[in-house]
Amino acid sequence: MTYALRAGAQAEEIAADFLAAKGMHIVARNFRTRFGEIDLIARDGESLVFVEVRMRTSDYFGGAADSVDVPKRCRVVAAARAYLALVHPEPPCRFDVVTLDGDSPRWIRAAFDVVG
Repeated sequence: MTYALRAGAQAEEIAADFLAAKGMHIVARNFRTRFGEIDLIARDGESLVFVEVRMRTSDYFGGAADSVDVPKRCRVVAAARAYLALVHPEPPCRFDVVTLDGDSPRWIRAAFDVVG
């Protein structure tokens, strides 16, 4: 496993622990489709939350939140649609981002809406 993969897995673990401590229930990790991947899928009350985890060790190319650009959002939304095809009835949903710029996670609730 490369350094980047190990760091990404560690960031996702930190984010999952952080969200669980905030009362969310993690229902899936690294849900992959041909459209893209969702890092974490969680329940927050009745809502199903698709969580993108982003880590940056430097802000040279912008912070972690800046890296969730329109193409990335489109891939997450497409993967979420594939997941929702498996869930009946479809619950209320939202897209959150957990960033790690340094050691402490930052939770951005309802970070983006469905595009297109």
